Amino acid sequence: VGFGEVSARVCIRGMERVSQKMSGLQLNLGPLKEPLGFIKVLQWIFSIFAFATCGGYSGHTSIKVRCLDAKNETLEAAFGYPFRLNTVVFKNLDTKLCNSTLPQTHLQGDFSSSAQFFVTFAVFVFLYCMGALVLYVGYLHLYRGAGKLPMIDFVITMVVALLWLISTSAWAKALTDIKISTGPEMVLDIGFCHLPQTPCQFGAVSSMGSLNVSVVFGFLNLILWAGNAWFVYKETNLHSSPEAPVPAPGGTPAPAGM
Repeated sequence: VGFGEVSARVCIRGMERVSQKMSGLQLNLGPLKEPLGFIKVLQWIFSIFAFATCGGYSGHTSIKVRCLDAKNETLEAAFGYPFRLNTVVFKNLDTKLCNSTLPQTHLQGDFSSSAQFFVTFAVFVFLYCMGALVLYVGYLHLYRGAGKLPMIDFVITMVVALLWLISTSAWAKALTDIKISTGPEMVLDIGFCHLPQTPCQFGAVSSMGSLNVSVVFGFLNLILWAGNAWFVYKETNLHSSPEAPVPAPGGTPAPAGM
C-alpha cells in the first residue's frame, strides 16, 4: 500500500469522526440561562447596535456666505459613513458666487480607516457570537467534553476584548475630529471664506447622537467581553484543579508532605 493511499485513508477516517461528532446535535437551552450563554446573547445584541449606529449614519453641515452686493447663500455638504470628508463637496456652490470665481471646496479629513475598522470588527463579532451560541446550545457536550474548544474560546475572548478597546478608542478619537471638521471650526479651513467679498459664518450640522451611542456601545462591548473572560476561563482545564489520587481499597494513604 502506497503512502498516498494510507494518507487518504487517515484523512477519510478523521473526517468520519468529525462528521459523527457534529451529527450529534443535542439541543439544550440551558446554557442560555447560565452566564456563559446569557452574556454571549448580550454581546450579540450589543454588537448589532455598535455597527448599526455607526455604519447607518448620514448627515449634513452648512455654511452661510454673506455677499456684500448680492443675496446671502447657504452651502450644504452631505456626509456619512465611512466619513471620507475630503471627498465631500459643498453643493450649490456657484463658481460666480458673490461675483467672485470660487473653486470647488471639500470638507477636511479622512476618517474612514477608524470608522471601517470599528464597523467591520463589530460585524465579525456579531458572526462569531452566532457561531458560539450554536456551539453552546447544540453541541455543549462537545464543548465541555474536549479541552481544546474552551481554551480556543478563552483566547478569542481575550483578543476580542483587546480589539474592542483599540477599535472603540480609535473611533472615539475619529468622531471628535469629525465634529471639529463639520462644526464651526471648519470655516477656518475654507479658503474663499477669508476673502473680503465672501465672508462666511457657520450654519448648522446634523445631530451626531447615534455616533455617540456607537462609542458607548463599543465600550459596553469591551466590558462585556472582559467580564465574560472569567466565565469562559472556568470552562478551561486551567481552572479545574487536579484531582487528588484515591487510595486503593485496604491500602495505606500516602503520607502528607512536611
